[in-house]
Amino acid sequence: MKLAIVTAYPPSKVTLNEYAYHLVKHFRQHQEVTELVLLTDVTPDDADITFEEEGCTITVKQCWKFNGLTNVISIAKAIKNTQPDAVLYNLQFMKFGDKKVPAALGLFSPWVSKLMKVKTTVLLHNIMETVDLSSAGFTSNKIKAKAFNFIGEMLTRVVLKADTVALTISKYVDILEDKYNAQNCVLIPHGTFEIPEEPSYELPEGPLKIMTFGKFGTYKKVEILIEAVQQVRQKTDRELEIVIAGTDSPNTPGYLEAVKTKYTNVPNLTFTGYVEEEDVPVIFSESAMVVFPYTSTTGSSGVLHQAGSYGKAVVMPDLGDLSILVKEEGYRGEFFNPISVNSLATAIQNLVTNENYRNQIAKSNYQAATALPMSRITEMYLDVFAERPLTNNEEVQIAA
Repeated sequence: MKLAIVTAYPPSKVTLNEYAYHLVKHFRQHQEVTELVLLTDVTPDDADITFEEEGCTITVKQCWKFNGLTNVISIAKAIKNTQPDAVLYNLQFMKFGDKKVPAALGLFSPWVSKLMKVKTTVLLHNIMETVDLSSAGFTSNKIKAKAFNFIGEMLTRVVLKADTVALTISKYVDILEDKYNAQNCVLIPHGTFEIPEEPSYELPEGPLKIMTFGKFGTYKKVEILIEAVQQVRQKTDRELEIVIAGTDSPNTPGYLEAVKTKYTNVPNLTFTGYVEEEDVPVIFSESAMVVFPYTSTTGSSGVLHQAGSYGKAVVMPDLGDLSILVKEEGYRGEFFNPISVNSLATAIQNLVTNENYRNQIAKSNYQAATALPMSRITEMYLDVFAERPLTNNEEVQIAA
């Protein structure tokens, strides 16, 4: 099978690039895949397609631009020129741009490739029905929110024109089947990027590192984390370091720089900036815990799966998709009220002061992560491409 994947891809900084890297890494090791064609966004540097493991040939075609208005045409031309047997779109609603028109136009691409008689599957990481538009930085205006929701519904119907739409959370499947009467949705979990050997759960000497990872400024706000750790410092004798790993959300440029200025007098506060793929294992392994300072969620959490794969305890709000992942995939964590600094401080303190409890959670998360490796996830996609769709029983077993 010659498989095309439409996605952002490292060194691109466009959303879902890291997920694509791990999809490619594992797809190329399946004997069914004879060639991978990456239809990526245009970036200054070459795509990172060097892997230690043996695998099939990879061809890279930079054929679309973030916020480009003609992406539908350029992607269609690339598909026509490369002639794949199947195409997989690695999507969320703002994948093709942070401006409304190019973002919307790009979502017509799966329908176009299906019309071109190419087997088309969409991996949809979020759905509009579960996104808090105000928290996510789109709009807090009620009239505009209604307009966004209407447009979102129309675009969802467009995406559902694909042969198959894969969702990472069972709730998403239920919503699309109930609201849109969709008959082509399947549950394929997010999966875990890397499954290293089980860690020793011992931490390096020095301050305990309390880390958060992501794109910040909309529904991910780091002020609550900084202030909570300050409280924990006052109540315990442990030396703590706050590690903020990542960048601004595209919707809030300059956010982290403003936070740096506001908290310039806070000791042991580290901003890493963008974390390259090869540096991810280091930053996770050195951390005592991973904190999710979220006020809402917009999809299955890649960071939670990463934290699990490196055997880390987590502190997270009991809301939205994070709550679903705990119930469906077996992750554990200390929970807090997402609008309460005191609540977050208590949750962090519980893990700081009780090493055995922290390690119990870390071990549970490692076990949850190892149950769904990317090798299994890519195998499930190959079943879909070959028209061996998952049965409901298979989906329930995977979710359990």
